Amino acid sequence: MRHYFHTVILLSIGVMAGATITAQEDSLRTTQMKEVVVTGSREASDLRQLPMTVSVVGRERLTEQNRASLLPTLMEQVPGLMLTSRGMMGYGVSTGASGGLSLRGLSSSNGQMLVLIDGHPQYNGLYGHSIADSYQTLMAERVEVVRGPASLLYGSNAMGGVLNIVTRQMEHDGVLFSGNFGIGSHGTVQDELSVQVRKGRWNATMAAQYGQSDNHRKNMGFEQYGGYAKLGYQISQHWEAYADLDLTHFDASNPGKTSEPKLENDQSITRGAASLSISNHYAHASGSLSIYDNFGRHEINDGYNAVGGTPQTDLFESKDAVAGISAFENLNLWEGGHVTVGFDYQNIYGHAWYEDRITGAIVTTSRRMMQSANERNHEVAGYVDARQDVTRWLTIDAGVRYDHHSVAGGEWVPQAGMVVRPTETGELKLMAGKGFRNPTMKDMYLYGTANHDSLHAERLWNYELSWHQMLLEGRVSYGINLFMTKGSNMIATVAGTNINTSEFDNMGIEAELAWRINSHWQLNTNHSYLHMETPVVATPVYKGYVGVQCNYGRWTAMTGLQPVADLYTAVGNNEKKETFGLLNAMISYQVADFASIWLRCENLLNQKYEINEGYPMPGATLMLGLSLRN
Repeated sequence: MRHYFHTVILLSIGVMAGATITAQEDSLRTTQMKEVVVTGSREASDLRQLPMTVSVVGRERLTEQNRASLLPTLMEQVPGLMLTSRGMMGYGVSTGASGGLSLRGLSSSNGQMLVLIDGHPQYNGLYGHSIADSYQTLMAERVEVVRGPASLLYGSNAMGGVLNIVTRQMEHDGVLFSGNFGIGSHGTVQDELSVQVRKGRWNATMAAQYGQSDNHRKNMGFEQYGGYAKLGYQISQHWEAYADLDLTHFDASNPGKTSEPKLENDQSITRGAASLSISNHYAHASGSLSIYDNFGRHEINDGYNAVGGTPQTDLFESKDAVAGISAFENLNLWEGGHVTVGFDYQNIYGHAWYEDRITGAIVTTSRRMMQSANERNHEVAGYVDARQDVTRWLTIDAGVRYDHHSVAGGEWVPQAGMVVRPTETGELKLMAGKGFRNPTMKDMYLYGTANHDSLHAERLWNYELSWHQMLLEGRVSYGINLFMTKGSNMIATVAGTNINTSEFDNMGIEAELAWRINSHWQLNTNHSYLHMETPVVATPVYKGYVGVQCNYGRWTAMTGLQPVADLYTAVGNNEKKETFGLLNAMISYQVADFASIWLRCENLLNQKYEINEGYPMPGATLMLGLSLRN
C-alpha cells in the first residue's frame, strides 16, 4: 500500500515539474490572471497581494459532483484539509459524531478552526465547535479557506485556519431556477430547489433542501430539512444592504462503536444563522456594518448499551447562541497603501440541563458530573491591518488585534508578512502570525473537569514560506508552501481539571497543481505531509488527491483518487492509524438544455477503513440523480 502512495506522489510531482518546464519560457510573456478573495483582507483583494495562503473553491467545482454537503468537496480540493465521517449521509453531534475539520494538526472539533458565513462566526456557543450538517452546497457561491491562523481579522477559534462560505447573490436581472434530486444506496435521498431573482435594485435567493439515509449500519438513520433565504437592496451607487437566514433541522441516530453497539442514541438538532448587513463602496474607502446571530437547540438521548444496558430516563438539552456586531472600513488614501480598521463584539450564550423523558421536569444528577450551566460570556476586540506596495514587485503587510474576553482576559494578536513578485506570474510569500482560542463554556462550566477561575486562551505562532505561479496564460497554476506551527497554553484535563498545560510542534509541506489541458480535459492534484510531535485524532500524516475531468458535447465525466496515510483514529497508549485510498467517479449527460442526469459512485475500490474509531465506513455506494437549471 505504501508503494502505491509513493507512486501517486511521484506521478503528481512529475506532472507538476513537466508543466513548469514546458511553460517556463511562456510565463515571462503572459499576464497574471487575478484571483480575487475577501477572506484574507475583509475586502475583495488580489490574492497576489496577500501574504497568507488561501484556497478558493468556486460554485462550479462545489456543484459538479452533485453533493448536498460542500465539505467532502473541500476535503478533496484543499491541501491538508481533513473531514471526519461515519456514514453515507449525516455527521451528527455529541459522542461518536463526525464532521470535524482538521488542518495542519488543529481541529474544528476542538474549536481551533473557524467556519464563517459571509465573514460571520458559526459555532456552538456552549462547546465552541462548528456543526457540520449546517453547511450545505445550496447556499454557497464559493468557499475561501485560509490555511493558517487568521485571528488578526477573525479573533478566537481562527487559530488553525478559517473556512468562509461566501453566499450566493444574483448579479443580473432575471430569474434563475435550479433543482437537484437524487436517490441511492442505503435508502439515501437528496433533494434541493433554489430560485434566484434580480429586478432593478432588488435581488433575492431562496433555497430549500431535504435529505435522508438509513446509512449502512442498523440504528444509523439520518433525516434533515432546511432552507436558506437572502434579500439584498442597492440603496445607492455606493451603499447596499442585505439580510439572510439559514435554518436546518436534523434527526440523527448513533449506533455506537461496532464493539459497543448502542440503542436509542438519538439526536434532534435545530441550527440557525441570521444576519443583517449594510456596506459601502467608494473609490478610496469600503466597509461594512453587520449584526449576526448563530443559534441552536439540541436534544440528545445518550442511549444505552445494546447488551445489558437500560434506557436513559432523562435527556440532555441545550440552547446556545453566538450573537455579535462586526464593523470594519478599508481605506486606500495613498498610492499603493491599504489600511483596514475594524471592531468586533460577541455575546456568547449557553444553557445546558437534563430533562426527564416522561414529565419534562429538569433533573439534577451528580452521576453526570455536570455543573449547572446558564452562562453568558462577552468578547470585544479592535484591530488594524496595513498593507503597502513598496515597489512593483514587493508588498509588505502588518497588523495587530487586541481581544478581551470577559473570563479569559486580554490577548494581543500580531501578524506580519511580505510578498515578493520576481516574475509577472509568480509570487513568493513569507508570513508570521499568532492565533488563539479562548476557553469554551464546556471548558469552564460543564462536567467534572470544569474550571472557570484560571483558564486562559490557547495560543500558537505560525511561520510560513510559499511560492505560487500561473503559467500558459492561466491554464496551469501550481503552488508549494512550507510551514511550522508552535502551540502553547493548550487546554488539557489533568487530575480531573481543565488547565493550560500542553504544547505542540507541527511542521509540514503542501503542494497543489491545476492544469486546464485543453477545452475537453482538466487535471488537478494536491498533496500534504504533516509531522506532529504530538499526534492528533482525525489528522493524517499524508493526504493527497488526483482528479481528472473530461467534457465532450453533452457528456461530462470525472474521477478522483484520494489517498490517505497514517490517519490517527486513536492516540496515546492505544494508538491506531488507518491507511486507505478512495476512488470516486461521476458521469452526467445533458438530456435537454435545462436538464441533466447523473450517476455518482464513491469508494469504487470498496475499501474497508475507519475515520472515526469503531465506525467502519460504507463500501462502494451509488447515487443516481436529475439536475434542472433554466
